[in-house]
Amino acid sequence: ALLEGRIRSIDLVEATLARIADTDSQVHAYVAVFAEQARQAARQADREIAVGRLRGPLHGIPIAVKDLCHLRDAPTGAGSRAMTGFAPGFDATVVRRLLDAGAIIVGKTVTHEFAYGVNTPPTRNPWDPARYPGGSSAGSGVAVAVRSAFGAIGTDTGGSIRIPAAIEGIVGLKPTYGRVSRHGVVSLGTSLDHVGPMTRTVEDNAILLQAIAGHDPLDFGSADVPVPDFRAGLHDGVDGMAIGVDRAYFFYDGVTEDVRRASEDALDTLRGLGARIVDVRLPELAISSETLMTIMAAEASAYHRRRLRERPGDYDPATRLSLELGEFIPATHYLVAQRARAVIRGRMANLFRAHHLDAMVSPTMPMTAALLTDLIQPRPDWPSETPMLSCIHHSFSANLTGQPALSVPCGVSAEGQPIGVQFLGRPFDEATIFRLARAYEATTPWTALKPDLSTERS
Repeated sequence: ALLEGRIRSIDLVEATLARIADTDSQVHAYVAVFAEQARQAARQADREIAVGRLRGPLHGIPIAVKDLCHLRDAPTGAGSRAMTGFAPGFDATVVRRLLDAGAIIVGKTVTHEFAYGVNTPPTRNPWDPARYPGGSSAGSGVAVAVRSAFGAIGTDTGGSIRIPAAIEGIVGLKPTYGRVSRHGVVSLGTSLDHVGPMTRTVEDNAILLQAIAGHDPLDFGSADVPVPDFRAGLHDGVDGMAIGVDRAYFFYDGVTEDVRRASEDALDTLRGLGARIVDVRLPELAISSETLMTIMAAEASAYHRRRLRERPGDYDPATRLSLELGEFIPATHYLVAQRARAVIRGRMANLFRAHHLDAMVSPTMPMTAALLTDLIQPRPDWPSETPMLSCIHHSFSANLTGQPALSVPCGVSAEGQPIGVQFLGRPFDEATIFRLARAYEATTPWTALKPDLSTERS
């Protein structure tokens, strides 16, 4: 519509700002809104588009970024008092690439303190404010879900893009490790962190990834591999593709009946589209949680070592305790966890090769969004894991292996809560999981669903 002159970027920005004004008092997705800067950028985009200076499909589109990403002209708060007064003098690479693609940065979204997920930020679940809104990228997820951004940037160290995507009924991608630069993004676990897009549809996700992907010498973990056209072949269907399912791990007893049913329906849909479903088994996944938690705790404490000593009172007590506990992890335990990780990564690669898999599919989460009270006082009928560990049971493995993982809406529970299905792909093969997810999305109604905020909520 922008390219055809049927709408202007300034119209999109004004509509987005109006939507933020209408919804954010209820859901608290944003920590900062850049209204005037966005208007100025939109007018510039309109002038460029009018004379044919097109930067691509993001030109003139309002996008939000998580408040871990540095913006040259704005503070980076990372959800913490410990960052008070910090204003970076440069843009994160992901922000710079968005701007180069013509995107309009409309605001920064709320995050858990330093993305550690142990404090409670104000963001509320728009489907039910009494329920958990997702991991540390919940602000970005909620903004996309309530249509106060056309897309958003999140980060994922243990599931913090995919979990809020599933909970909010949107599409969220954790790309391959190294696909998107983390330069200028506040870290949680340096060998586990991923930056990725959160959008309303699979194709939007591919468009956003196209803009932000690519090698960056300023990020030591950045991979110097070609960036393909992620929309090429997007609509080619899935006939003959092989999809692996590890039922022992991903459909274990802790998976609720609603999630199990929706996920099985998704597999049936893919089978009906011509995909071949292959039962596989990877026993090493059983140690994913212990492995990732050991690595993340040690790396997070190392990252915060200096600031924690200089400004300990500025941390939320729960975050501070987690960081202090991380310093008690012996180097031997960290090394053993890294070796376990290498085993998991190697066995996963062997599994894909042995069964000629194009992807694996699982529920994104074993459950729908928990009531906030259950996170504090678990119900007696919960499985042996805590509710928080249940949330992230299915997401840890992809952070350990570094392979791409995409969450797509696949249904709603009896209580009206969104359910997500996860596509795990081969490293640097996001295009294939986009293709699979788009084929599924095209035959189902779930992506079109959105929360109803017509009733005023506190």
